[in-house]
Amino acid sequence: MIKPHTVSGECLSYFNKTIKYIAIQYGIIRGIIIHNVKAVKTILGDNEEMKLMKIRGSTAKRINKVQGPRVDPLTVQSVEKAFRVLTAFDGANPSMSLTQVAEAIGLDKSAAQRFTHTLTKLGYLHKDLVTKRFELGVRALDLGNHYIQANLLVARAMPYLLNLSKTTEETINLSVRDDTEIVVIARFMSRQVLNLNTDVVVGTRMPAYCTAAGIAILSQLPVEQAVDILKRSDLRLHTPHTTCRIKDLLKKLEISASRRYATAFEELYVGDLAIAAPVLAQTGRPAGAINISVPRMRFSPEEAEERFSPLVMATALSISQRPDPR
Repeated sequence: MIKPHTVSGECLSYFNKTIKYIAIQYGIIRGIIIHNVKAVKTILGDNEEMKLMKIRGSTAKRINKVQGPRVDPLTVQSVEKAFRVLTAFDGANPSMSLTQVAEAIGLDKSAAQRFTHTLTKLGYLHKDLVTKRFELGVRALDLGNHYIQANLLVARAMPYLLNLSKTTEETINLSVRDDTEIVVIARFMSRQVLNLNTDVVVGTRMPAYCTAAGIAILSQLPVEQAVDILKRSDLRLHTPHTTCRIKDLLKKLEISASRRYATAFEELYVGDLAIAAPVLAQTGRPAGAINISVPRMRFSPEEAEERFSPLVMATALSISQRPDPR
C-alpha cells in the first residue's frame, strides 16, 4: 500500500511564494496592457506601483524610439499633406506628374492621387488633360492676395512706401522675417531703365543674414535669439562680398543696431547696393524692414549710403508703431 506523500512546511512555503510571484507578474503584465494603474495598485501596493510606472516609462521610451517623435494631437495631418502638395511646386518644379508629386512629398501614389484630385477640384491645382501633369492653379494666388489685403503692416506702410518710391525713383521693398529668411510683402520697382533683380517679386524669399532688410531686423532682436537664427541659417558665399562668418555677422548687427540702419553691398546679388531700416511694432520688437535697392553702376556704396539711409530711416520710423505708454 502506497502511503500518501506528506508536503513539508518548507515545500509548502516555497510553493506559496511561487504562486504569489506568478500572480504579481500577471498583474504587472495585465496592468501594462490595460493601462489601469488602480488595478495594479490593488494587486501590488504603492511601492510596486512605483516600480511599474518606471517599467512603463522605459517601455514608452523604447516605443518612441521606434515610432519617432510624437505627433501633435491637434495637427490635422490631411491639411498638412495638402499644403505639402501645393508647396512642392516652384520654379524648379513648375509642373509634375502624379508619380513625381508622390515622390516629392513622400506619399504613396494612391494618396497623392486623392490629394491632387481634391486640390484640382478646388482650383488650387490645374491638370493638363493631354500630358496628365499638374501645375498650380490660378486660385493659388488667392492665398497670397488674402494675406496682402488683410496684413495691417502692409496697409499702414503703403502710403509711405509710395512716397519713398516717388521721391527716389528707386526700388523699394517691405519685408518681414520668417525664421531664417525674409519674405518680400510689398515692392515698388525702380523707374530707372537700368534695374537689377527683376526676378524678385512679392513673396520672394531670401536669406536674412546676407540682406540689408534681414540684418536690420536681426539687429533689433535679443542677441541670443539673433545668434540662434544665424546658427540655423545656411551660411555660405553668394557673391565674393557675402558676410557669412558668425563673428563678422554679429559685429555687423552691433553696428546696425547703433546707427538704426543696415547695409548689404553686393552680398546676395552682384551689383546690388541695399540700405534698410527696421520697422518696429508697438512692443519695440521688429515687425519688418524697409529697404531701398540701387545698382552699383549708378552709385558707389558710400554715395548710396549717404544719400538714401536718412530717407529709409525716416520712412521706417513713420511706419513704426509708437510704444504703448502702459
